[in-house]
Amino acid sequence: MQRLNRHDFPGVSYSERVIQFGEGNFLRAFIDWQLDWLNEHQGTDAGVVVVRPRNRVVEDSLNQQDGLYTTLIRGLNTQGEQVSETRLIRSLNREIQPYQQFEGFLALARAPQMRFVFSNTTEAGIAFVEQDRLEDAPASSFPGKLTQLLWARFRHFGGAAEKGWLIVPCELIDHNGDALRDLVLRYIKHWQLPPEFARWVLDHCAFYNTLVDRIVTGYPADGTNIAAQLGYEDRYLVAGEVYYQFVIQGPDALAQELKLAALAPEVKFVDDITPYKAQKVAILNGAHTAMVPVAFQAGLESVGEAMDDAAIANYVNALLREEVIPTLDLLRDELHAFADAVQRRFRNPFIRHALLSIALNGMTKFRTRLLPQLLLSQQQTGQWPPRLTFAFAALLAFYRGKQGDQQWTLQDDDHWLQQFAELWPAVNQDTLTPEQLVQAVLSNRSHWGEDLTQRPGLVAAVSQHLQNIVVHGMRTALVQLR
Repeated sequence: MQRLNRHDFPGVSYSERVIQFGEGNFLRAFIDWQLDWLNEHQGTDAGVVVVRPRNRVVEDSLNQQDGLYTTLIRGLNTQGEQVSETRLIRSLNREIQPYQQFEGFLALARAPQMRFVFSNTTEAGIAFVEQDRLEDAPASSFPGKLTQLLWARFRHFGGAAEKGWLIVPCELIDHNGDALRDLVLRYIKHWQLPPEFARWVLDHCAFYNTLVDRIVTGYPADGTNIAAQLGYEDRYLVAGEVYYQFVIQGPDALAQELKLAALAPEVKFVDDITPYKAQKVAILNGAHTAMVPVAFQAGLESVGEAMDDAAIANYVNALLREEVIPTLDLLRDELHAFADAVQRRFRNPFIRHALLSIALNGMTKFRTRLLPQLLLSQQQTGQWPPRLTFAFAALLAFYRGKQGDQQWTLQDDDHWLQQFAELWPAVNQDTLTPEQLVQAVLSNRSHWGEDLTQRPGLVAAVSQHLQNIVVHGMRTALVQLR
């Protein structure tokens, strides 16, 4: 079968106006997929040059396919109907490996039409490396490489205002644009570059804070069958879900120049990204955290199975609608629409999320994803929310590591694993009550940020649920939940 390339599969090409740090699946099924649609339907004319941020020699690169690849987007649409769509992506032109092509890398800075920078170098990518030098070919960190490019552009164009860049990091850290800008300024100071350059970066380059969301699973398990349907070999075929969200905080220039209004409401520009981050953490991530210990101890293995189980699905839905959403600071219609989308995503028949695979570090996840909502709900209503406290109890029960003849491996911080390894045998031997276990866990001020046993009624609420789970089993305890 013929491998995908531009000679045998001719089509439109676009002007190189975008530098993209990162060649991974997510950016190709998210940013490049959006740009390709905008190029076709809005005349954006935004071609992408990929920069591999790591020093890794690869035998096969996107250049072997002249930048072409296929996205496979499948899942449930807003009507709950199953859809599967392929798209041949032409927005990506080529890739550069700066460790082997440093001069070609710097040449990107001298290209007059270059305007946009996107990145996804993982959460660890936005970092400062003290040993980096301006003369390195290239600097080891992503912010160092970006500073080298910006300095080369500043010098080549004499600090021209119109040659500044719009810089859009997609790394999953809070206020990623602000963090990246601050590190660029730190490199400027570290390398003793002139203050005029720092002023140009501040005045004429824009760093956007973003929130990105799409599940991208990479090369699909049925890739051979997909290739047969497509009629070509594509080693960079990438599968993703239907849903996507791109929330952006920053100047209007990005929306205007890329014509992003055409992608609304999935792409939205906001004055403050914070409530959207809270929405994602509490509803999407929080639903996972609340579901996993309940569904797994109810005998299920995957998120999809959990959502096909009426008792589990109703529990998750009620937890979101009645206990989580009222604590969040966005329009109710928007929050409920997001909850609808989350539950459709959980039902995606093309993605199998094993419950155990997302049970890692459950204690920290509960603290960051659900504890704020639990405390806020109690403050709002004067009552401890029944489903969130049940989720808390189910999590503690999960750290038994076994149920009947079934055993599972626990993955968390060592101090939690050690503590539960001492607490649960004591409960099983009747030398410790479930309530005493709850007190021991909730009193851990260093983890929770406070002694939760001092919250009146919380220990009792969680303990009652835990007692029901231990005595009657998860299924019965869930049925009794009101």
